[in-house]
Parts: sequence; structure tokens; C-alpha cells
Amino acid sequence: MYRLIMHGCNGKMGQVISNLVAADEEACIVAGIDAKDDGHNAYPVFTDIDACDVEADALIDFSAAPAVDKLLTYCAKKNLPCVLCTTGLSEEQLVKVKETSEKVAILKSANMSLGINLLLKLLKEAAGILAPAGFDIEIVEKHHNLKVDAPSGTALALADSINEEFNNSYEYVYDRSKVREKRTQKEIGISAVRGGTIVGDHDVIFAGADEVITFSHTAYSKAIFGKGAVQAAKFLAGKPAGMYGMSDVIDAAN
Repeated sequence: MYRLIMHGCNGKMGQVISNLVAADEEACIVAGIDAKDDGHNAYPVFTDIDACDVEADALIDFSAAPAVDKLLTYCAKKNLPCVLCTTGLSEEQLVKVKETSEKVAILKSANMSLGINLLLKLLKEAAGILAPAGFDIEIVEKHHNLKVDAPSGTALALADSINEEFNNSYEYVYDRSKVREKRTQKEIGISAVRGGTIVGDHDVIFAGADEVITFSHTAYSKAIFGKGAVQAAKFLAGKPAGMYGMSDVIDAAN
């Protein structure tokens, strides 16, 4: 039985994962961490992570960027593997994530879905063929009106996957309203849409002369992210210190 701690347990994703794990015969949530506890969870909830003294095999984080610093310190201190799903981290926090991974296993992913992580691999191959042929690359992401960071971590991950194919030679352009000039070939445009209850929608557009190829991924439920996070936590339990990704989880399952 995998013993899990849910960081951000009272958030939407925290509750999705709580329900998923409740029906999972291989795992259980032994404690939750959140800013407040209204007593409705089936496990103890700590409003201060440092007060959590419950033994666990891994921690799943779906919280907010300001809470991540204290989380990383806690995981390093407890030697507790962490599935880090919070997006919108600062450059300083990303450095701390890397430093913490030298002490404990960290799996960081901007998107926990199997489909998105397969798309990351497919885009490398597509970009390697289409970009040299003169295709422009644009990414459009859409999310619900409560999402605070933009562009999404997934959109950036998709762009990074393409950019790695070209030794990170492409520039990211987020706003074309301030400069009146045509786009360059060495740029990836990234646009964000916020509205309604859109769970997550990403289009990667390769626009060439007289033809357009679009890779699309649509999430209809947050459950796909929760399932991936639980799968990742099971994978990470017992792993040595280091940085891991969903590609490692996918490879281990094959």
C-alpha cells in the first residue's frame, strides 16, 4: 500500500485526487496539507506543513507557487519523494527545485496527462521536419477563468519540447500588440485564453505555405491529471534522489 500526503488537499485537484485514491486498492492518503481545514476529509489535515509528522512514501503537490518553497524544504528534511505539479514557479524557485532534487526524488511536470506527455515526444519529430521547411510555430492554450498564471505550464512545456530539437535557438513571443513588425522564423508564438470552465485545451500550429498542421489536446476532466499524479507518486516511491518526469513513468509502464 502506497502511503501518500496530499499537499493542497482542499483545492479542486486535491479533492479530485482524494476521491481517486479512495477508490484505489494500492494507495491511501494518510495526511493532507492546506491553509485551512474544514474537517470534511477522511484523513488528518495540517494547516502548517512543518507540523505534519505522518510517515508517507510520497507527496503529491497541487497547491500554489508561494507554498512551494516551504514544501521543498520539508521534503528534503523528511527525505520524502515529491510529485510537483504546481505551475507558475519563479526562476528562483526552479533553482530550488533542482537543488532539492539532489537530496530527494522530485518528479516535476507541468501536465500529468498521458496524452500531453505523448504529444511532447511527437512534437519533436514534427518540428524537426516542418520547421526547416519554413513552417511557423504558434501555440494557443485555453483554460478556465480561475487560472492565475499565463501562459500555462503545459504550453511552455510544449514550446520547450520543440525548442530542444533546435538547441533552444527559438525565442518565445507572448504579446504582439506592442511591436508592429512581422514575425521572424526563429520564434514560437504563445497565446493564452481564459474563460468559463475550460479544463485545458492546447493547440500547436505548424503554419506553412498553403497548408497548416495542428496538433490538439483537449482535457474534458481534471481526473486525467489526478490519475497521472497518483501513477507518478507510485512510481516515485523509493526512488533515489534526482529529477524525474512523466516520460520516466511512461517508460516504466512499458
